[in-house]
Amino acid sequence: MRSILIAAALSLGLALVGTPLLIRFLTSRRLGQPIRDDGPQSHKLKQGTPTMGGIAIIGAASIAYVIAAGMAGRLGSAGGALAMATFAGMGLVGFLDDYIKLRSRRNLGLTKTAKFGGQTAVAIVFAFGAQYVADTSTQLSAIGPLDFDFGPYLFPLFAFVILAGTSNAVNLTDGLDGLAAGTSAMVFAAYTFIAFWIFRHEPDYTQTAYNHADTLAMAAAAAMGAARGFLWWNAPKAKIFMGDTGSLAIGGMVAALAVLTETELLLILLGGLFVLETLSVILQVAVFRLFARRRLFRMAPLHHHFELGYADEYEVVHGRELAEEMAQVTVTVRFWIIAGMSTALGVGLFYAEYLSRVGSG
Repeated sequence: MRSILIAAALSLGLALVGTPLLIRFLTSRRLGQPIRDDGPQSHKLKQGTPTMGGIAIIGAASIAYVIAAGMAGRLGSAGGALAMATFAGMGLVGFLDDYIKLRSRRNLGLTKTAKFGGQTAVAIVFAFGAQYVADTSTQLSAIGPLDFDFGPYLFPLFAFVILAGTSNAVNLTDGLDGLAAGTSAMVFAAYTFIAFWIFRHEPDYTQTAYNHADTLAMAAAAAMGAARGFLWWNAPKAKIFMGDTGSLAIGGMVAALAVLTETELLLILLGGLFVLETLSVILQVAVFRLFARRRLFRMAPLHHHFELGYADEYEVVHGRELAEEMAQVTVTVRFWIIAGMSTALGVGLFYAEYLSRVGSG
């Protein structure tokens, strides 16, 4: 327990101190975020805000994890190391995407093929490490394994789907100041609890889930602390954006924790807001193509739909510029509430399943 608290506290402190240093570095080199043309016009005001803030999140979490795991004598644990390596690996893919955008001075980074290739490479390494180093089960899991086994050949494909899907979902959610950082901190908090619970209740879970549960709790706690520390500077009005460096890294870490704790299907509930944001984009595209270029939402992802709606509502009283600022804060806070309820429901379901398991035993 002490190591988990150390990981969380140290990463929080490092992110709080390290993020403003990163802001100064990026500002001095004019490495500011280009804004896409098809987004809300109010976001044009954010042009030039430093990006690649995910560097601070990954750096703070990695340092905190190494120190906490080292103090616990668990630095050699394959599970925690694999989760952190996936965190950094997906972050590297995002960093390359961000760097190309900044160099070209436009909102086009890696090609779809290059990004797909990078995510695939990380997924293959993760799948191999999970199977043959961390001895993770290849069975599909909700809260513990189900009757469907991917086997050694299909498991890498499953790993790619969950890693790429989750990282892209977080990337879609990262469209308002603080939204992705605040939401991911809640999900990481949930996985800190889940991993620690598995560690403290060894007889009630599979050996493959238990083996590295303590270091997975440290890794999740380190990521949680780093996300919260970054949020201090990323909250509206953001002084820095996490960029694809942060969003892809966070998604990869969340997916890795889900697989290594054998709670893949539970991730759908724990990351409920990420799922809603992704579904809104899928539905928008489907309706647009099937119904004569009609739109289901004003703009996708979903947070932009509500952002534009609230801005129109507030404009009557406050004027357009202030209304747009107020709308972004309103949507962020209300989506945090949705994310918190979804995460709490997921943790509650995890605990309820434990009670039913103990009761039946």
